[in-house]
Amino acid sequence: MKNLKSQAMQMRAKQFIPGMSQLLSKRPDMFSFGIWPGYYSKAKGAKIWDLDGNEYIDMSIGGIGANVLGYADPDVNAAVIEAVNGGSSSSLNCPEEVELAEELCRMHSWAQMARFARGGGEAMAIAVRIARAHTGRDITVICGYHGWHDWYLSANIGTENALGEHLIPGLSPVGVPRALKGTTHVFHYNDLDSLKKVISENRKKIAAIVMEPVRNVQPVPGFLEGVRQLADEEKAVFIIDEISSGFRMNCGGAHLLYKVKPDIAVFSKAMGNGYPIAAVIGCASVMESAQKSFISSTMWTERIGPVAALATIKKFKAAKAHEHLMEMGRLVQEGWKAAGQRHGLPVNVSGIYPLSHFVFDGNDNPTMKAFFIQEMLEKGFLVSNLFYSMLAHTREHVDAYMAALDEVFARIRQLKDAGELQSALKGKPSAAGFKRIA
Repeated sequence: MKNLKSQAMQMRAKQFIPGMSQLLSKRPDMFSFGIWPGYYSKAKGAKIWDLDGNEYIDMSIGGIGANVLGYADPDVNAAVIEAVNGGSSSSLNCPEEVELAEELCRMHSWAQMARFARGGGEAMAIAVRIARAHTGRDITVICGYHGWHDWYLSANIGTENALGEHLIPGLSPVGVPRALKGTTHVFHYNDLDSLKKVISENRKKIAAIVMEPVRNVQPVPGFLEGVRQLADEEKAVFIIDEISSGFRMNCGGAHLLYKVKPDIAVFSKAMGNGYPIAAVIGCASVMESAQKSFISSTMWTERIGPVAALATIKKFKAAKAHEHLMEMGRLVQEGWKAAGQRHGLPVNVSGIYPLSHFVFDGNDNPTMKAFFIQEMLEKGFLVSNLFYSMLAHTREHVDAYMAALDEVFARIRQLKDAGELQSALKGKPSAAGFKRIA
């Protein structure tokens, strides 16, 4: 496999783009720097072609979970092309944003209003701003990963790593005003006592309790209900972050499965199948507070995002896509476990089925992960230790992936026993967390 053009583009990016990428999760060092192709020329269905023309079946991050139907879905693309031809923006508003607001509120009967943005992080900032405007309070309490904005990263000011257990360790608050110290606190998933402790220390100062409904593990009975009750008692806005979990386990927010009603829910990623769109939906009494604060942006009014979302939701419903996403993820998780046991490579498998991931046990995990990626690329598979399922994935894709994975796991076992794994690595070991690219 030759990837000279792909590697050359990475060197150009390193010179002109700080961090090489706009997204931490797409940085080549998160996989294996020197081997990972980094850039694509074309993507269709479940396949990606890199700059050198190498073709891969993508069994990795699925556009970081955004391309839930698959790449360049023909139905979504057709709707977007029609919107582009009709004018993607103008001095007037597009009617599709009203249609999307109505659709999301129909799907989530507890909600009556919606505001839109184009990215998940900014949508979370909008949600928190609305909560602060509604309550007249400053403090947020979070559980999960909620983006890059100051309100979130302020949790790490003056602490060793308060956010370390919330998906990405080592997130530096450099550049975040130190005056925000103490405005965001964390609690732990499935641990109501940790939330009660934060509330008791910040009584009547909490604007919002913010959390993901599910990510790596399922909620224990009573946990989500307990968070809802504590938010009510504190008169804080209960915000559920569905940016990762939405439109995967069901059509709409995962919180619907758990029968918990937030005050606000936030969506992005899968809702537009890769086109930029984000939604903040909520009960009218809270959402009306958006009018107290200045929350406004030109590009939130363009037409492509709402059109893509409407087309994605329509196809997602018709295909019952969540059932397929769950099944593909289940097969992959079970395959990981079986292959690990078969070759004496214990792997820790977790995540909801459509957002599956595994970790090799042991201190040499970064090397093992990089070697796994390296060898699977040679076999025509774009992989990581993550698998984000798409409607475009087929049983044949999974079967072929598992056959190749079995061979690579066997090779890893052989090299580990011989003490030759490090020397067999062509690229660099996989990075973990956030750090500067030298």
